[in-house]
Amino acid sequence: MPASWAKRRASARVLELPALQAVRLLDQLRERIRYLHYSRRTEEAYVHWCRGFIRFHGRRHPATLGAAEIEAYLRWLASERGVAPSTHNQALSALLFLYGKVLQLNLPWLDQIGRPSVRRRIPVVLEPAEVAAVLDGLRGEHRLLARVLYGCGLRLSEALQLRTKDIDFGHRAVVVRGGKGDKDRVVMLPASLQTELRGQLQRAHEVWAADAQAGRAGVEMPHALERKYPRAGLSWAWFWLFPQDHHSTDPRSGVIRRHHLYDQTFQRAFKGAVARAGIAKPATPHTLRHSFATHLLQGGYDIRTVQELLGHSDVATTMIYTHVLNLGGGAVRSPLDGLAGALPASVSIGEGGFAH
Repeated sequence: MPASWAKRRASARVLELPALQAVRLLDQLRERIRYLHYSRRTEEAYVHWCRGFIRFHGRRHPATLGAAEIEAYLRWLASERGVAPSTHNQALSALLFLYGKVLQLNLPWLDQIGRPSVRRRIPVVLEPAEVAAVLDGLRGEHRLLARVLYGCGLRLSEALQLRTKDIDFGHRAVVVRGGKGDKDRVVMLPASLQTELRGQLQRAHEVWAADAQAGRAGVEMPHALERKYPRAGLSWAWFWLFPQDHHSTDPRSGVIRRHHLYDQTFQRAFKGAVARAGIAKPATPHTLRHSFATHLLQGGYDIRTVQELLGHSDVATTMIYTHVLNLGGGAVRSPLDGLAGALPASVSIGEGGFAH
């Protein structure tokens, strides 16, 4: 493809975006993110980094700034704030979105700003006994939620956003809708969870019935389904599996309605359970997902099956768990372990590790 034609195509893509209605810059950023159907978490992150960029340069408008100012901000993040490469990349992506999709400035230096290389790190994995100890340290809905994370290999956001219709007892399956990358997938429903989940559905139904009796506004619906099916948000099928115990204001619409459990509340409870179990590893709720994948591979399941259950697009992402397996005692035997048998009978190891 000729370079000039590629540039014309890039310019055409910019012009295809509709005019912005918002007046303030950060509101324009939110408007564009929602138009392109980015996730709420992406919106929060992009607004955070763009606000930080503007404040870093004395509240000057980004249209008056250029590559030097962007690189200065990223350099400050890396050197002064010590952010990880993945965080550095996220901040850069936010600024590129601001300039390319909001300000619609087709500037040649946008593609010349270097990105730091992100290396995969070996994840923290709990042993089965450690998982059991953490689960025993949780109570009520938090304990069931942790069992769902470990039993199904879900991300915390995926488990919190489960609807009652997503639990299929007949097929022993859990349907994960709109996971990372807006992808759907089906995972197994552990037999040991069925009784607890039926109890949770009964408790959730009581909450739903009370809301319906009080004429509450129902629950949030994804994308434009609320306009297409106006009463679906009031139905039992779309109600949260793990509803919050009170109503809250939707940050986007301003509507007061029932939300699902807060992730921060569960994270605090999980951190406390890890401490009470005496586990020194820096475990988080996501560690249960890592443990799920590692324990499946240890159980003999092939990596493609684990990839499908985790919802990874690339098997290379799933391969990181094979490195965890290689750390185990059944992998490579250290030569140190063979020294004791190789020593002559007259030689013994005394105090301080010296041979006599």
